[in-house]
Amino acid sequence: MSETDGRYDIPPESDSPPGRPLVERPNEAVPAGALDPRYDPVVGPPPRYALPADGAGSRDDDPDTLAGLPWDDGAATQPEYRDTPVVVRRPDSLAALLLLLAGIAAGVSLLVAWLHGGDTGLVLVANGFDDVSHPQRLVDNDTWEPLAVVFGGAALFLLALLMFVPAKTHRFLGALALLVTVVVAAGMLVPLAAAHWDVHRWAVGGWLSAAVVGLGLLGALKALMTNARRS
Repeated sequence: MSETDGRYDIPPESDSPPGRPLVERPNEAVPAGALDPRYDPVVGPPPRYALPADGAGSRDDDPDTLAGLPWDDGAATQPEYRDTPVVVRRPDSLAALLLLLAGIAAGVSLLVAWLHGGDTGLVLVANGFDDVSHPQRLVDNDTWEPLAVVFGGAALFLLALLMFVPAKTHRFLGALALLVTVVVAAGMLVPLAAAHWDVHRWAVGGWLSAAVVGLGLLGALKALMTNARRS
């Protein structure tokens, strides 16, 4: 048999007989070093318990009733939730498509004649560039109208690309498109009024200029009348 390690031996200062078990000495104080520290049942600080949700009680309440409740020290923050509608950013595809078609129509008009027996749009624009340095010649020779139609169509094309960018509303772009369309309409209607509204003289280019005005007007009004979407 192996010898005992002396963990349960009675210290010398005890008054009890050495052979008497500890369980038979209930009134005797057991010194702190009588037990092996490896068997100390108390490990770490005492447990902490949570407060009830209604704030009643304290940390020293019955642990059976407070077990499993989260500890609330007042420092936790709650996430903010809003029930108000949120504006959705989105593109205005229909208005952008209409303005794109207006810009394409202005570009195609450069390749065809505007009046029967007349020059193509590219020649008319070149004549307008020749008179740019003399504003009075632009008015006298009526060379500003092709410039207004062609460059107005190019501006509508750029505004159409911007309308594909998601935004709350595209009303500002619609207002710009409407102003550009008014300039294009002036470039189309002024020579038509000078010809006593004789549309029979129009060739393909003249009808394309009318298409620029119509498509630009529809696209601008669509952007102006579209409200922001909320969800």
